[in-house]
Amino acid sequence: MNRRPVVKIDLDGAGPRRRPDDLAAEEPLEIRLRGEPLAVTMRTPGQDIDLAMGFLLTEGIIRTQEDVVTAQLCAGTDAPNTYNVVEVVLGAHVPPPVTDPSRTFYTTSSCGVCGKASIDAVRTRSPFDLGADRSAVAARTLAELPDKLRAAQRTFARTGGLHAAGLFTAEGNLVVLREDVGRHNAVDKVVGWALREGRLPLAGHVLLVSGRASFELTQKAWMAGIPLLAAVSAPSTLAAELADEAGMTLVGFLRGRSMNVYTGTERVTV
Repeated sequence: MNRRPVVKIDLDGAGPRRRPDDLAAEEPLEIRLRGEPLAVTMRTPGQDIDLAMGFLLTEGIIRTQEDVVTAQLCAGTDAPNTYNVVEVVLGAHVPPPVTDPSRTFYTTSSCGVCGKASIDAVRTRSPFDLGADRSAVAARTLAELPDKLRAAQRTFARTGGLHAAGLFTAEGNLVVLREDVGRHNAVDKVVGWALREGRLPLAGHVLLVSGRASFELTQKAWMAGIPLLAAVSAPSTLAAELADEAGMTLVGFLRGRSMNVYTGTERVTV
């Protein structure tokens, strides 16, 4: 976080006044493979190794923890050093990522796939069959998750400027939460944590994201073997189509005591 002076204007108050305000941090992170730049993403510093590992997995570059020999933060070329570089060494058995000159590797905090050159480049096939996951979650349990997520968002409480992704058990217990200026980064941090902990696939778990459920977030959940993705806001058409194809349960508008179940309705019990 960064504290800056602001002028607070309240038209119903006593007039403008100067006070400090906390801002959510946003800095670039470069991910390198075998010494070569692969991607630059705008993110909130913290859990950068998890972010890099989750990104590599959800992009289909790695499949298991054993595919990575080392992953470490490097100083980079900035002065003073910001440690905004993660250097990853993959095992000799891991093929290099397929790239082409028409694809850029810069991703913003609001969009993780804006640099993809085509729809085919966006879609990555998951090794996990979610249709075989017969886990179920009570609708009453799902309804309680947004409040649990919000209560655990310590940085959001101070800045109001971060997205969150929370991994829950089917019983509604919070396993891990990550915050970031980018919703896709928050999900990658959760997935990277699970990968490093050796917990993939995340069968029987629920991933809750603040905001909407996009195609990309649905794909990331599929790549991690998560059978149920829930969002506080709406899903997109492509998110619903991909969830249906993957055998995933997709829940949107999870607010208060109501929700919309778009796919995989059999996993939500009433």
